[in-house]
Amino acid sequence: MELLGIYPTLVLEDSPGREPVRVPVAPGEEWGPGGGGGGGGGNLTVWKKSSMSFQGTDGFTVFDDRGRLVFRVDNYSRRGQCASGGGGLVLMDGVGNALLTLRPKVLSMQCQWRAYKGENDYGKKTPNLRVFSMRRSSLLFHNNSKSEAEVFLGGRVKHGQAPDFTVEGSFTRRNCIIRSSTGEIAAKISRKRATTTVLLGDDVFCLAVQPGFDPELAMAFVVILDRICKKTYKPVLCS
Repeated sequence: MELLGIYPTLVLEDSPGREPVRVPVAPGEEWGPGGGGGGGGGNLTVWKKSSMSFQGTDGFTVFDDRGRLVFRVDNYSRRGQCASGGGGLVLMDGVGNALLTLRPKVLSMQCQWRAYKGENDYGKKTPNLRVFSMRRSSLLFHNNSKSEAEVFLGGRVKHGQAPDFTVEGSFTRRNCIIRSSTGEIAAKISRKRATTTVLLGDDVFCLAVQPGFDPELAMAFVVILDRICKKTYKPVLCS
């Protein structure tokens, strides 16, 4: 199957009177084909399909607005998404270099995931490499029903700590935004249009990243959202 004519067309407009979101990046890091890093921004097309062509694989293939492969996730099973210790994923660049290791926290009531730099033993020996934690928003303790997930940058999350980013809207409907704690829009997820009147299926969608926000980080959020967000129930009709 060719991804012909489905590269991003959505442009994320700056919020009036607000500055782009800035995320600290190590000196010398740049985002682009074959490398991670922050500050690039841009419009990406996310294809919910592994770059591995054989049966049974599950993952993501991500293209920039020039049709270049920039991110990929290859996985062989969807088991162990939250409750068990399994289900770890690796976000890679276009040529297969590991950028972030994503792993669910065992027995987490809010289906929490953690991200670690590179490909390592999930932070067991290198806890300082934890980049962020992400979890579903709790309906019991938060009145903000718009928030679908919360992101905490860095290591240990303290009780009562405010999230650094929230996801508002519905990821399963491909209609949500990633917003910083100061209110700026960092990225937006939306349905992909083949033409002005034709929408593609939800396995191909747009990820528009605000300039100054790390596309690698945004894509990691997308991968985890795919694991923690409930799928819409579709009844089976029998004839």
